[in-house]
Amino acid sequence: MLVRTLSALECTKILTTNRVGHLACAKDGQPYVVPFHYAHSDAHLYAFSMPGKKIEWMRANPLVCVQVDEHGQGRGWRSVVVDGRYEELPDRIGHKLQRDHAWSVLSKHSDWWEPGALKPAVPPTAGSAPHVFFRLLIEKVSGREASE
Repeated sequence: MLVRTLSALECTKILTTNRVGHLACAKDGQPYVVPFHYAHSDAHLYAFSMPGKKIEWMRANPLVCVQVDEHGQGRGWRSVVVDGRYEELPDRIGHKLQRDHAWSVLSKHSDWWEPGALKPAVPPTAGSAPHVFFRLLIEKVSGREASE
């Protein structure tokens, strides 16, 4: 097995090609990791979610980490890790352009809304927004590849 470091361009290609990653956030010293659907554009990963634990935790601590991987031939794989910052795109004045951009890049993919719009049967909290658009500013990216 040979392991090598991926270039920034190779990492960007993997982020652009894929749609699902693992989002890690932390609150009060406790880590939390969930799969999430995203779209890559410029230096951001754009996503959509219903309010819940990950949104609450990212609001409390905007520092996040994302891991995206691909399986290669045999035991081969490629993995990219992004260190980033959560930025909510609320539905109010001052955020329209970023929110419209998020909608634009996400809606290029079929059923883009479905994973983020589905929740286990839990009633929404009074006064909570029905959905949340957000983006993760990519501050640092690194990757590795293993091949036989």
